[in-house]
Amino acid sequence: MADYTKMWQDLGLDIESHEALLSVLGKAYADIFLVQKNRPEGMKYFDFVMSEVHGLRIKEIMDAKAQGRIVVGSYCTFVPEELVLAVDGVAVGLCAGAEFGFEAAETLLPRNTCSLIKSVFGFKLGRVCPYLESCDIVVGENTCDGKKKAYEILAPLVKDFYVMDMPQVKSEMGRKLLREEYRKFMAKLEMESGKEITPASLKRGIEIVNEKRKAMLRLNALRAADPTPISGLDALLINQVFFHDDPVRFTDSVNKICDELEIRVKDHTGVAPKGTTRLIVSGCPMAVPNWKVPMLIESSNAVIVGEESCVGERSTRWLTDVKGSTIDEMLDAIVDRYFNIDCAIFTPNPSRVNHVKEMVKDLHANGVIHYSLQFCQPYIIESNPVEKELEKSHIPTLRLETDYSQEDTGQLKTRIEAFVERLKKR
Repeated sequence: MADYTKMWQDLGLDIESHEALLSVLGKAYADIFLVQKNRPEGMKYFDFVMSEVHGLRIKEIMDAKAQGRIVVGSYCTFVPEELVLAVDGVAVGLCAGAEFGFEAAETLLPRNTCSLIKSVFGFKLGRVCPYLESCDIVVGENTCDGKKKAYEILAPLVKDFYVMDMPQVKSEMGRKLLREEYRKFMAKLEMESGKEITPASLKRGIEIVNEKRKAMLRLNALRAADPTPISGLDALLINQVFFHDDPVRFTDSVNKICDELEIRVKDHTGVAPKGTTRLIVSGCPMAVPNWKVPMLIESSNAVIVGEESCVGERSTRWLTDVKGSTIDEMLDAIVDRYFNIDCAIFTPNPSRVNHVKEMVKDLHANGVIHYSLQFCQPYIIESNPVEKELEKSHIPTLRLETDYSQEDTGQLKTRIEAFVERLKKR
Protein backbone atom coordinates (compact mmCIF):
# COMPACT_ATOMS: atom_id res chain seq x y z
CA MET A 1 0.00 0.00 0.00
CA ALA A 2 1.20 3.52 -0.81
CA ASP A 3 1.66 6.04 2.00
CA TYR A 4 -1.68 7.81 2.47
CA THR A 5 -0.79 9.44 5.79
CA LYS A 6 -1.06 13.00 4.49
CA MET A 7 -4.51 12.30 3.01
CA TRP A 8 -5.70 10.75 6.26
CA GLN A 9 -4.34 13.70 8.23
CA ASP A 10 -6.15 16.13 5.93
CA LEU A 11 -9.37 14.23 6.61
CA GLY A 12 -8.83 14.65 10.35
CA LEU A 13 -8.25 11.00 11.19
CA ASP A 14 -6.53 9.95 14.40
CA ILE A 15 -3.50 8.43 12.66
CA GLU A 16 -2.37 6.24 15.54
CA SER A 17 -5.82 4.77 16.18
CA HIS A 18 -6.45 4.36 12.46
CA GLU A 19 -3.21 2.48 11.91
CA ALA A 20 -3.99 0.23 14.88
CA LEU A 21 -7.42 -0.51 13.41
CA LEU A 22 -5.99 -1.32 9.97
CA SER A 23 -3.41 -3.60 11.52
CA VAL A 24 -6.03 -5.62 13.41
CA LEU A 25 -8.38 -5.80 10.43
CA GLY A 26 -5.58 -6.75 8.06
CA LYS A 27 -4.62 -9.70 10.23
CA ALA A 28 -8.26 -10.75 10.66
CA TYR A 29 -8.76 -10.61 6.89
CA ALA A 30 -5.71 -12.76 6.25
CA ASP A 31 -6.71 -15.29 8.92
CA ILE A 32 -10.31 -15.56 7.67
CA PHE A 33 -10.20 -15.08 3.90
CA LEU A 34 -6.72 -15.78 2.61
CA VAL A 35 -6.50 -19.20 4.29
CA GLN A 36 -9.49 -20.53 2.33
CA LYS A 37 -8.80 -23.40 -0.05
CA ASN A 38 -9.57 -23.41 -3.77
CA ARG A 39 -10.75 -19.79 -3.97
CA PRO A 40 -11.74 -18.43 -7.40
CA GLU A 41 -8.98 -16.42 -9.10
CA GLY A 42 -11.43 -13.54 -9.45
CA MET A 43 -11.35 -12.98 -5.69
CA LYS A 44 -7.89 -11.43 -6.10
CA TYR A 45 -9.61 -8.23 -7.22
CA PHE A 46 -11.69 -8.09 -4.05
CA ASP A 47 -8.63 -8.91 -1.94
CA PHE A 48 -6.96 -5.90 -3.57
CA VAL A 49 -10.01 -3.72 -2.87
CA MET A 50 -9.87 -4.66 0.80
CA SER A 51 -6.12 -4.04 0.97
CA GLU A 52 -6.75 -0.51 -0.35
CA VAL A 53 -10.19 0.09 1.13
CA HIS A 54 -8.94 3.05 3.21
CA GLY A 55 -6.22 3.96 0.72
CA LEU A 56 -6.65 3.98 -3.05
CA ARG A 57 -10.45 4.04 -2.89
CA ILE A 58 -10.40 7.06 -0.59
CA LYS A 59 -7.93 8.77 -2.92
CA GLU A 60 -10.35 8.16 -5.80
CA ILE A 61 -13.13 9.70 -3.74
CA MET A 62 -11.00 12.72 -2.86
CA ASP A 63 -10.06 13.12 -6.53
CA ALA A 64 -13.77 13.06 -7.40
CA LYS A 65 -14.41 15.79 -4.83
CA ALA A 66 -11.62 17.86 -6.37
CA GLN A 67 -13.43 17.55 -9.70
CA GLY A 68 -16.58 19.00 -8.15
CA ARG A 69 -18.48 15.78 -7.48
CA ILE A 70 -20.30 15.36 -4.16
CA VAL A 71 -19.87 12.33 -1.90
CA VAL A 72 -23.00 10.96 -0.24
CA GLY A 73 -22.71 8.45 2.60
CA SER A 74 -25.61 6.37 3.88
CA TYR A 75 -26.45 3.75 6.48
CA CYS A 76 -29.24 1.89 4.69
CA THR A 77 -30.24 0.19 1.43
CA PHE A 78 -33.32 2.45 1.30
CA VAL A 79 -31.15 5.38 0.15
CA PRO A 80 -31.24 5.22 -3.69
CA GLU A 81 -27.82 5.21 -5.32
CA GLU A 82 -29.62 5.98 -8.58
CA LEU A 83 -30.41 9.51 -7.37
CA VAL A 84 -26.84 10.16 -6.23
CA LEU A 85 -25.49 9.07 -9.62
CA ALA A 86 -28.04 11.31 -11.35
CA VAL A 87 -26.09 14.35 -10.07
CA ASP A 88 -22.78 12.61 -10.88
CA GLY A 89 -22.21 12.02 -7.18
CA VAL A 90 -20.35 9.22 -5.40
CA ALA A 91 -22.38 6.96 -3.09
CA VAL A 92 -20.68 5.09 -0.22
CA GLY A 93 -21.95 2.86 2.56
CA LEU A 94 -21.06 3.90 6.10
CA CYS A 95 -22.22 1.08 8.37
CA ALA A 96 -19.44 -0.28 10.56
CA GLY A 97 -18.99 -3.88 11.67
CA ALA A 98 -16.22 -3.75 14.27
CA GLU A 99 -16.20 -3.43 18.05
CA PHE A 100 -14.21 -0.19 18.05
CA GLY A 101 -14.67 2.84 20.28
CA PHE A 102 -17.60 1.35 22.19
CA GLU A 103 -16.48 2.92 25.46
CA ALA A 104 -16.65 6.36 23.88
CA ALA A 105 -19.92 5.52 22.13
CA GLU A 106 -21.49 4.53 25.46
CA THR A 107 -20.90 8.03 26.80
CA LEU A 108 -23.57 9.12 24.32
CA LEU A 109 -25.67 5.96 23.92
CA PRO A 110 -27.20 3.39 26.29
CA ARG A 111 -25.14 0.22 26.69
CA ASN A 112 -28.07 -1.85 25.43
CA THR A 113 -27.79 -0.38 21.93
CA CYS A 114 -27.06 -2.68 19.00
CA SER A 115 -23.44 -3.11 17.95
CA LEU A 116 -24.00 -1.63 14.50
CA ILE A 117 -25.15 1.71 15.92
CA LYS A 118 -22.43 1.76 18.58
CA SER A 119 -19.83 0.97 15.91
CA VAL A 120 -20.99 3.93 13.82
CA PHE A 121 -20.48 6.20 16.84
CA GLY A 122 -17.19 4.54 17.77
CA PHE A 123 -15.77 5.09 14.29
CA LYS A 124 -16.90 8.73 14.31
CA LEU A 125 -15.72 9.57 17.83
CA GLY A 126 -12.46 7.68 17.28
CA ARG A 127 -11.89 9.45 13.94
CA VAL A 128 -10.93 6.27 12.08
CA CYS A 129 -13.40 6.19 9.15
CA PRO A 130 -12.16 8.08 6.06
CA TYR A 131 -15.44 7.37 4.23
CA LEU A 132 -17.45 9.23 6.85
CA GLU A 133 -14.98 12.11 6.99
CA SER A 134 -14.93 12.50 3.19
CA CYS A 135 -18.72 12.83 2.85
CA ASP A 136 -20.41 16.05 1.79
CA ILE A 137 -23.78 14.67 2.89
CA VAL A 138 -24.49 11.86 5.35
CA VAL A 139 -27.96 10.36 5.05
CA GLY A 140 -29.63 8.75 8.04
CA GLU A 141 -32.90 6.94 7.44
CA ASN A 142 -35.57 6.60 10.15
CA THR A 143 -35.92 2.82 10.07
CA CYS A 144 -35.66 1.28 13.55
CA ASP A 145 -36.19 3.28 16.75
CA GLY A 146 -32.55 2.80 17.72
CA LYS A 147 -31.28 4.45 14.56
CA LYS A 148 -33.78 7.30 14.47
CA LYS A 149 -33.01 8.37 18.05
CA ALA A 150 -29.26 7.80 17.66
CA TYR A 151 -29.27 10.03 14.59
CA GLU A 152 -30.45 12.92 16.78
CA ILE A 153 -27.17 12.58 18.69
CA LEU A 154 -25.02 11.85 15.63
CA ALA A 155 -26.32 14.79 13.54
CA PRO A 156 -24.41 17.55 15.40
CA LEU A 157 -21.19 15.54 15.01
CA VAL A 158 -21.43 15.43 11.21
CA LYS A 159 -20.97 18.32 8.77
CA ASP A 160 -24.23 17.86 6.83
CA PHE A 161 -26.54 15.20 8.25
CA TYR A 162 -29.73 14.63 6.26
CA VAL A 163 -32.59 12.60 7.75
CA MET A 164 -34.88 10.60 5.50
CA ASP A 165 -38.17 9.35 6.94
CA MET A 166 -39.27 5.79 6.22
CA PRO A 167 -42.75 4.23 6.04
CA GLN A 168 -43.48 1.39 8.45
CA VAL A 169 -46.52 -0.09 6.66
CA LYS A 170 -46.82 -1.38 3.07
CA SER A 171 -49.82 0.79 2.22
CA GLU A 172 -50.64 3.44 -0.37
CA MET A 173 -49.95 6.10 2.24
CA GLY A 174 -46.61 4.42 2.98
CA ARG A 175 -45.71 4.52 -0.70
CA LYS A 176 -46.67 8.21 -0.92
CA LEU A 177 -44.42 8.96 2.06
CA LEU A 178 -41.48 7.19 0.43
CA ARG A 179 -42.05 9.04 -2.85
CA GLU A 180 -42.17 12.40 -1.10
CA GLU A 181 -38.97 11.61 0.83
CA TYR A 182 -37.18 10.66 -2.40
CA ARG A 183 -38.45 13.83 -4.11
CA LYS A 184 -37.07 15.94 -1.26
CA PHE A 185 -33.80 14.01 -1.39
CA MET A 186 -33.51 14.79 -5.11
CA ALA A 187 -33.90 18.49 -4.32
CA LYS A 188 -31.21 18.21 -1.62
CA LEU A 189 -28.81 16.53 -4.04
CA GLU A 190 -29.42 19.17 -6.70
CA MET A 191 -28.84 21.99 -4.22
CA GLU A 192 -25.61 20.55 -2.79
CA SER A 193 -24.15 19.44 -6.13
CA GLY A 194 -25.24 22.48 -8.13
CA LYS A 195 -26.39 20.06 -10.84
CA GLU A 196 -29.91 19.50 -12.14
CA ILE A 197 -31.31 16.00 -12.38
CA THR A 198 -32.50 15.50 -15.95
CA PRO A 199 -34.37 12.58 -17.53
CA ALA A 200 -31.11 11.55 -19.22
CA SER A 201 -28.98 11.71 -16.04
CA LEU A 202 -31.61 9.87 -13.98
CA LYS A 203 -31.97 7.15 -16.59
CA ARG A 204 -28.20 6.73 -16.65
CA GLY A 205 -28.12 6.42 -12.85
CA ILE A 206 -30.84 3.77 -12.97
CA GLU A 207 -29.05 1.81 -15.68
CA ILE A 208 -25.71 1.80 -13.83
CA VAL A 209 -27.30 0.49 -10.63
CA ASN A 210 -29.43 -2.05 -12.53
CA GLU A 211 -26.30 -3.46 -14.17
CA LYS A 212 -24.62 -3.71 -10.77
CA ARG A 213 -27.59 -5.61 -9.36
CA LYS A 214 -27.83 -7.85 -12.42
CA ALA A 215 -24.24 -8.93 -11.83
CA MET A 216 -25.07 -9.79 -8.22
CA LEU A 217 -28.19 -11.71 -9.27
CA ARG A 218 -26.01 -13.68 -11.66
CA LEU A 219 -23.56 -14.44 -8.85
CA ASN A 220 -26.35 -15.49 -6.48
CA ALA A 221 -27.85 -17.87 -9.05
CA LEU A 222 -24.50 -19.63 -9.59
CA ARG A 223 -24.40 -20.52 -5.91
CA ALA A 224 -27.25 -22.98 -6.50
CA ALA A 225 -24.74 -25.46 -7.91
CA ASP A 226 -23.53 -28.43 -5.86
CA PRO A 227 -20.66 -28.24 -5.19
CA THR A 228 -21.00 -24.50 -4.74
CA PRO A 229 -18.31 -22.65 -6.73
CA ILE A 230 -17.69 -19.89 -4.17
CA SER A 231 -17.68 -19.75 -0.38
CA GLY A 232 -20.25 -17.82 1.59
CA LEU A 233 -17.44 -15.74 3.08
CA ASP A 234 -16.26 -14.64 -0.36
CA ALA A 235 -19.82 -13.97 -1.55
CA LEU A 236 -20.43 -11.88 1.58
CA LEU A 237 -17.24 -9.94 0.89
CA ILE A 238 -18.48 -9.14 -2.63
CA ASN A 239 -21.80 -8.00 -1.15
CA GLN A 240 -19.88 -5.74 1.25
CA VAL A 241 -17.69 -4.25 -1.49
CA PHE A 242 -20.96 -3.51 -3.36
CA PHE A 243 -21.38 -0.48 -1.06
CA HIS A 244 -17.85 0.96 -1.45
CA ASP A 245 -16.44 0.37 -4.92
CA ASP A 246 -16.90 2.36 -8.11
CA PRO A 247 -20.18 0.92 -9.48
CA VAL A 248 -19.08 0.40 -13.11
CA ARG A 249 -15.77 -1.21 -12.11
CA PHE A 250 -17.52 -3.34 -9.49
CA THR A 251 -20.03 -4.61 -12.06
CA ASP A 252 -17.25 -5.56 -14.45
CA SER A 253 -15.34 -7.38 -11.68
CA VAL A 254 -18.41 -9.35 -10.54
CA ASN A 255 -19.22 -10.39 -14.11
CA LYS A 256 -15.63 -11.54 -14.59
CA ILE A 257 -15.75 -13.73 -11.51
CA CYS A 258 -19.14 -15.06 -12.66
CA ASP A 259 -17.52 -16.10 -15.96
CA GLU A 260 -15.01 -18.06 -13.92
CA LEU A 261 -17.70 -19.55 -11.67
CA GLU A 262 -19.71 -20.73 -14.68
CA ILE A 263 -16.67 -22.75 -15.79
CA ARG A 264 -16.31 -24.10 -12.25
CA VAL A 265 -19.95 -25.18 -12.22
CA LYS A 266 -19.55 -26.88 -15.61
CA ASP A 267 -16.43 -28.69 -14.34
CA HIS A 268 -18.07 -29.57 -10.98
CA THR A 269 -15.36 -27.64 -9.14
CA GLY A 270 -16.36 -26.30 -5.75
CA VAL A 271 -15.00 -24.80 -2.55
CA ALA A 272 -16.43 -27.71 -0.54
CA PRO A 273 -17.17 -31.33 -1.47
CA LYS A 274 -20.45 -32.14 -3.19
CA GLY A 275 -23.11 -32.86 -0.58
CA THR A 276 -21.71 -30.44 2.02
CA THR A 277 -24.47 -29.02 4.23
CA ARG A 278 -25.88 -25.89 2.59
CA LEU A 279 -27.22 -22.98 4.64
CA ILE A 280 -29.00 -19.67 4.14
CA VAL A 281 -28.15 -16.83 6.56
CA SER A 282 -31.14 -14.58 7.22
CA GLY A 283 -31.56 -11.46 9.32
CA CYS A 284 -29.45 -8.44 10.28
CA PRO A 285 -26.89 -6.86 7.93
CA MET A 286 -23.20 -7.78 8.22
CA ALA A 287 -21.09 -4.69 7.53
CA VAL A 288 -17.30 -4.83 7.06
CA PRO A 289 -15.56 -6.39 9.01
CA ASN A 290 -18.35 -8.40 10.65
CA TRP A 291 -17.32 -11.89 9.49
CA LYS A 292 -17.65 -13.80 12.77
CA VAL A 293 -20.76 -15.90 12.16
CA PRO A 294 -20.01 -16.81 8.50
CA MET A 295 -16.50 -17.85 9.53
CA LEU A 296 -17.89 -20.08 12.28
CA ILE A 297 -20.45 -21.63 9.91
CA GLU A 298 -17.95 -22.42 7.17
CA SER A 299 -15.49 -23.91 9.65
CA SER A 300 -18.24 -26.28 10.83
CA ASN A 301 -18.51 -28.51 7.74
CA ALA A 302 -21.14 -26.29 6.11
CA VAL A 303 -21.25 -23.77 3.31
CA ILE A 304 -23.37 -20.61 3.03
CA VAL A 305 -25.20 -20.42 -0.30
CA GLY A 306 -27.28 -17.26 0.23
CA GLU A 307 -27.76 -14.17 2.39
CA GLU A 308 -31.27 -12.86 3.08
CA SER A 309 -29.95 -9.57 4.41
CA CYS A 310 -29.46 -5.90 3.59
CA VAL A 311 -25.88 -6.92 2.80
CA GLY A 312 -27.22 -9.58 0.47
CA GLU A 313 -30.36 -10.20 -1.52
CA ARG A 314 -32.43 -7.54 0.24
CA SER A 315 -30.17 -4.98 -1.39
CA THR A 316 -29.66 -6.61 -4.79
CA ARG A 317 -32.88 -8.52 -5.47
CA TRP A 318 -34.98 -6.08 -7.52
CA LEU A 319 -34.24 -3.95 -10.58
CA THR A 320 -35.72 -0.54 -11.37
CA ASP A 321 -37.97 -0.27 -14.42
CA VAL A 322 -36.32 1.98 -17.02
CA LYS A 323 -39.33 2.34 -19.35
CA GLY A 324 -40.29 5.82 -18.18
CA SER A 325 -39.16 8.89 -20.11
CA THR A 326 -39.94 11.65 -17.60
CA ILE A 327 -38.44 12.31 -14.19
CA ASP A 328 -41.79 11.66 -12.51
CA GLU A 329 -42.17 8.31 -14.27
CA MET A 330 -38.65 7.24 -13.36
CA LEU A 331 -39.08 8.42 -9.76
CA ASP A 332 -42.23 6.28 -9.53
CA ALA A 333 -40.23 3.31 -10.82
CA ILE A 334 -37.52 3.92 -8.20
CA VAL A 335 -40.15 4.13 -5.44
CA ASP A 336 -41.77 0.90 -6.68
CA ARG A 337 -38.39 -0.86 -6.57
CA TYR A 338 -37.40 0.26 -3.07
CA PHE A 339 -40.89 -0.22 -1.63
CA ASN A 340 -40.43 -3.96 -2.30
CA ILE A 341 -37.67 -4.17 0.33
CA ASP A 342 -38.96 -6.44 3.11
CA CYS A 343 -37.04 -4.95 6.03
CA ALA A 344 -38.21 -5.96 9.51
CA ILE A 345 -39.29 -2.36 10.16
CA PHE A 346 -42.46 -3.14 8.20
CA THR A 347 -45.55 -4.48 9.88
CA PRO A 348 -46.81 -6.93 8.87
CA ASN A 349 -43.91 -8.36 6.85
CA PRO A 350 -44.98 -11.68 5.27
CA SER A 351 -42.95 -11.23 2.07
CA ARG A 352 -39.70 -11.68 3.97
CA VAL A 353 -40.37 -15.21 5.19
CA ASN A 354 -41.79 -16.08 1.77
CA HIS A 355 -38.53 -14.99 0.18
CA VAL A 356 -36.48 -17.07 2.62
CA LYS A 357 -38.55 -20.09 1.55
CA GLU A 358 -37.89 -19.27 -2.11
CA MET A 359 -34.16 -19.01 -1.44
CA VAL A 360 -34.10 -22.37 0.34
CA LYS A 361 -35.79 -23.96 -2.67
CA ASP A 362 -33.81 -22.19 -5.40
CA LEU A 363 -30.42 -22.62 -3.74
CA HIS A 364 -31.09 -26.18 -2.52
CA ALA A 365 -30.36 -25.24 1.08
CA ASN A 366 -30.66 -27.72 3.93
CA GLY A 367 -31.51 -25.15 6.58
CA VAL A 368 -31.53 -21.53 7.70
CA ILE A 369 -29.54 -19.68 10.34
CA HIS A 370 -31.41 -16.60 11.54
CA TYR A 371 -28.85 -14.02 12.64
CA SER A 372 -29.78 -11.14 14.95
CA LEU A 373 -27.65 -8.50 16.60
CA GLN A 374 -28.34 -8.09 20.30
CA PHE A 375 -30.82 -5.26 20.97
CA CYS A 376 -31.93 -5.14 17.31
CA GLN A 377 -35.60 -5.32 18.24
CA PRO A 378 -37.14 -5.60 14.72
CA TYR A 379 -35.15 -8.70 13.75
CA ILE A 380 -35.08 -10.28 17.21
CA ILE A 381 -38.85 -10.00 17.53
CA GLU A 382 -39.38 -11.20 13.96
CA SER A 383 -37.03 -14.17 14.44
CA ASN A 384 -39.56 -16.23 16.41
CA PRO A 385 -42.42 -16.10 13.86
CA VAL A 386 -39.91 -16.55 11.02
CA GLU A 387 -38.53 -19.70 12.69
CA LYS A 388 -42.02 -21.08 13.33
CA GLU A 389 -43.12 -20.45 9.75
CA LEU A 390 -39.98 -22.04 8.31
CA GLU A 391 -40.17 -25.07 10.60
CA LYS A 392 -43.84 -25.45 9.65
CA SER A 393 -42.60 -25.74 6.06
CA HIS A 394 -40.06 -28.39 7.19
CA ILE A 395 -37.11 -26.00 6.90
CA PRO A 396 -34.81 -26.48 9.92
CA THR A 397 -33.89 -23.15 11.49
CA LEU A 398 -31.36 -22.06 14.09
CA ARG A 399 -31.72 -18.66 15.76
CA LEU A 400 -28.51 -16.90 16.79
CA GLU A 401 -28.32 -13.64 18.73
CA THR A 402 -24.89 -12.09 19.09
CA ASP A 403 -22.82 -8.89 18.90
CA TYR A 404 -19.46 -7.82 17.48
CA SER A 405 -17.35 -9.23 20.31
CA GLN A 406 -15.48 -12.55 20.22
CA GLU A 407 -16.61 -13.58 23.72
CA ASP A 408 -19.39 -15.91 22.57
CA THR A 409 -17.43 -17.54 19.73
CA GLY A 410 -17.11 -20.90 21.49
CA GLN A 411 -20.80 -21.04 22.37
CA LEU A 412 -21.85 -20.08 18.84
CA LYS A 413 -19.50 -22.65 17.33
CA THR A 414 -20.98 -25.42 19.49
CA ARG A 415 -24.55 -24.50 18.54
CA ILE A 416 -23.73 -24.24 14.83
CA GLU A 417 -21.93 -27.60 14.83
CA ALA A 418 -24.89 -29.25 16.58
CA PHE A 419 -27.26 -27.74 14.01
CA VAL A 420 -25.14 -28.96 11.10
CA GLU A 421 -25.00 -32.43 12.66
CA ARG A 422 -28.79 -32.40 13.01
CA LEU A 423 -29.12 -31.58 9.31
CA LYS A 424 -26.75 -34.38 8.32
CA LYS A 425 -28.94 -36.89 10.12
CA ARG A 426 -32.06 -35.85 8.20
